[in-house]
Amino acid sequence: MLSEQWCNIKPLPGANRLIKHLRSNGVPTALASNSPRSDIFAKISHQGWKESFSAIVGGDEVEKGKPSPDIFLEAAKRMNATPSNCLVIEDSLPGVAAGKAAGMHVIAVPSVPKKTVEFSSADEVIDSLLELRPEKWGLPPFNDWIEGTLPIEPWFIGGPVIKGFGRGSKVLGIPTANLPAENFADVVSEHTSGVYFGWAGLSTRGIYKMVMSIGWNPYFDNTEKTVEPWLLHNFGEDFYGEELRLAIVGYIRPEANFPSLESLIERIHEDGKIAEKALDLPIYARYKDSPYLRNPLQQGSASDGSQAEQNSK
Repeated sequence: MLSEQWCNIKPLPGANRLIKHLRSNGVPTALASNSPRSDIFAKISHQGWKESFSAIVGGDEVEKGKPSPDIFLEAAKRMNATPSNCLVIEDSLPGVAAGKAAGMHVIAVPSVPKKTVEFSSADEVIDSLLELRPEKWGLPPFNDWIEGTLPIEPWFIGGPVIKGFGRGSKVLGIPTANLPAENFADVVSEHTSGVYFGWAGLSTRGIYKMVMSIGWNPYFDNTEKTVEPWLLHNFGEDFYGEELRLAIVGYIRPEANFPSLESLIERIHEDGKIAEKALDLPIYARYKDSPYLRNPLQQGSASDGSQAEQNSK
């Protein structure tokens, strides 16, 4: 029953990318978890990660689990590594405490949104593995960024355009085509907050370039995670109720707060320019022909991403 449960869990955004990067560059890595060793293997077997780790340490293999340093010290020992030369990536407070107690460098990726201040004991706090810059820690840098953008595994969502907070056109001067986030809350929760881009299909108008924010928009201090696409085209009129389908194909930057409305607007326009240029690149341009952007959505469905992805390749 346990293995069936864990097989449905998806890795954090950027996890597959990071593990593949470290393995391809010959960087020894270990997986250290408070879970029993057998449970760890059940969690990672379906991801094909087992072969990527030099060592795997479970909580049942040491005297004390996190926040005790035992588990990380044992991992370092099995890798023949000096603790002070090790970098820990953790999503929990006990894990951060354990890493620091072991004398290691620690990057925190909090699993709970808006809780970064509680992880101040870490050497660095990031909202997502997509923000990780290995070169800051003496590791080989990622080489997959293209003109300020990061290609991602495409995902697809859609629904009727609805009225948003009224701040897109009125406050920012940037009209967003808002979607009912509650229709695909599970899909959105799987993706880290930040600025993405891709293609937008309107059922009666055509296909357009698009840049999109996902998150809580710190400047406006949202209480709920929202999806706010900005279609890079001057329509001159509203189109509430029209079916909108999105193919999200790339990532630009993490969500950020801004000291002023002017700086926020300036950055949004910069994001738009980056997306506009990047979508002409073949790696992104090919998704403009995705059948998902043109075909009507299935009745009662907000997303048909898996099928759309197959059809777009």
